Amino acid sequence: MGREFELKYRADSDTLDQISSRFGPFDTISMETDYYDSPEGALRARHWMLRKRLENGAAVCTLKTPLPGGSRGEWEVSAPSIEEALPLLLAAGCPGELEDLARPGLLLWCGARFTRLARKVSCADSVLELALDQGVFLGGGQEQPFAELEVELKEGTEADCRTFAQTLAGAYGLVPEEKGKAQRAFALAEQRQERL
Repeated sequence: MGREFELKYRADSDTLDQISSRFGPFDTISMETDYYDSPEGALRARHWMLRKRLENGAAVCTLKTPLPGGSRGEWEVSAPSIEEALPLLLAAGCPGELEDLARPGLLLWCGARFTRLARKVSCADSVLELALDQGVFLGGGQEQPFAELEVELKEGTEADCRTFAQTLAGAYGLVPEEKGKAQRAFALAEQRQERL
């Protein structure tokens, strides 16, 4: 199991352009993400996130689960579909409960399409990934634009990650984003259901 620790901030295009100019060059990654759940929403009820993402055309399937302290358990496999990914995720050590939760079938509920500018940065003795994301959430036949910045710990300490992220947020007036992309995409899909 990987352990993910990241901090997210809301931004706008102009601010991301400024940060890109300051920290460039960046790698550019085209992201197409589909989020899955059982028909009754069993994964979301546990605050789990199951997705298939195309990263510059390469398919990666991921399960994330909450851990204490704001970090997340993360299992990631290469697979062309979420159905083919399930046994691989289980073999990689994700919670066995996933098999039972997926038994009624998995539905594609919502998604996100965005461009990520990413690069590694150093803070003290730690290595972080700085990611600048711009695109749209897709759900319930609707699109909702977003722009955000993520700082993810790759190696080192959470304290270094917080220091770097908070310093950057202070310098550019960034607002913390408490909800992940999946939560916001699911919320968009649910808005549509509530109106029906």
